[in-house]
Amino acid sequence: MLLEPGLTCWRTERAERAAFLLDNSTYFSAAKAVMLKARRSIHLLGWAFDPLTHLEPDSKGGGLDGDMVGEFLKRLACDRPNLDVRVLIWKSALPISASQHFFPHRARRCFHGSPVKFRLDASVPMGACHHQKVLVIDDRVAFCGGGDISVDRWDTMKHRDTDARRTMPWGKPHGPRHEVMAMLEGPVAKALGDLVRDRWAGSRDEASEAAPESDEAPAVDYWPSHVKIDFTGVEVGIARTEPGWKGRPEVREAERLHLTAIASARTLIYLENQYVTSPIYAEALAARLAEPDGPEVVVVSTARAPSWFDHMTMDRTRSEFLKYLQAADKHGRFHAYCPYTKRGTNCILVHSKVAIIDDRILRAGSTNLNNRSAGFDTEADVAVQARTAADGTAIHRFRARLVAHYLGCPPDQFEAAFGRIGTLSGAIEALDTATPRRLRPLKPTPLGPVASLIAAFHLGDPASPADSWRPWRRRVDIEFERKDFLEDLRTAARAQVIELPLAPPPAVSQPGKPDLLVL
Repeated sequence: MLLEPGLTCWRTERAERAAFLLDNSTYFSAAKAVMLKARRSIHLLGWAFDPLTHLEPDSKGGGLDGDMVGEFLKRLACDRPNLDVRVLIWKSALPISASQHFFPHRARRCFHGSPVKFRLDASVPMGACHHQKVLVIDDRVAFCGGGDISVDRWDTMKHRDTDARRTMPWGKPHGPRHEVMAMLEGPVAKALGDLVRDRWAGSRDEASEAAPESDEAPAVDYWPSHVKIDFTGVEVGIARTEPGWKGRPEVREAERLHLTAIASARTLIYLENQYVTSPIYAEALAARLAEPDGPEVVVVSTARAPSWFDHMTMDRTRSEFLKYLQAADKHGRFHAYCPYTKRGTNCILVHSKVAIIDDRILRAGSTNLNNRSAGFDTEADVAVQARTAADGTAIHRFRARLVAHYLGCPPDQFEAAFGRIGTLSGAIEALDTATPRRLRPLKPTPLGPVASLIAAFHLGDPASPADSWRPWRRRVDIEFERKDFLEDLRTAARAQVIELPLAPPPAVSQPGKPDLLVL
């Protein structure tokens, strides 16, 4: 089993029912339906949160009275005195807050004087961020994934070229966006509630009122009738990232789970992620691509980062990531794509963080495939590992639904092409024949002197608090770690066993040899 508590995950818990939701129109409506049934608690963690967000916008981009999430939560808290409503959002730096329409200040004003407990969390190293996206209702149902509740996040699976519902409250349209959120019912929701309570307790230095656990839940069927169930009675692993900071130990479960899953893949590694930059992941994937009978590797990412800062930093480093894997791809098994709308007028912002390994692992969360998500920011992911044939079938069907929604075709049509051709990229190429293409090849771009410097030192992408303000150290230690990684792979090959180097923080004063995880 790849879900190993204390190593590749924090803990595993049972989900009585689970679904993986495509795009925020599905997430927002499901979250609203469950919150309407809340009796004990609604606890939300987020990178961003805007109280003006319509949970179910109408055809003109507005919504019903009280549909804005801020007023919605205040009404629930006022109508139900025993309902504990808490919202914990990262206290972003001013430049980021400005680029995101000053959501922290708007939320603070919205909830001031109301029963809703709102807090901005600055308990991370300078330059780091709280990036977890978790919503827990009554400790019975939880959502975890890549989606924040904010005014520029809503979209449907159709990702239309134009859609009046993708309009911010002040009338400005925003582009198409892709997200994936896991919806989980049962003991795993209580575990994610524990994660929220731990964050709340650590969000201030001084003592403050603890977020309560929900007692025995009311006899309520929380599951919305319109949400299709993907899994029943399945074990779910929760993987985190936390920086070592102010006495708290470093946690790198999210990175370890990625590396373990990559090493275990037999036929297919599917990675859908906003930022694909980490040289450690590149090394792990390149090692699999070098094998004559290794797995196919398919990456889906956005064509261009939405912000100027991310375009200058992450997009530049991603070019080096792609170039490295293309050079390692001696057997033609690496393919990278970026999605576009039907008429090709807009690239779709891929904000989801999904990994699917064969028909055995399905993972969604907030963890990007960059340095900072491995050891600098806080992250939370959930993963299902197939233990039965039914679980494997469910993962298979979700993958077909996920890729088919980019192509604008029914999942059954994609599944038929995949079964006929035998590879994911082959099925994509067979079906994506329109002009313009919906999934276009994502290629590295030439880098000038400044961009090459950014990529070489991974500027804007620290791996731990130790190297956050010393990029020269980051470059040396990353190169050391890559060489160590390759040596461990050679040792594993000579021993004829499968071993996985578990990367320590790249920024250490005297780096040592990584531990080995024997699968």
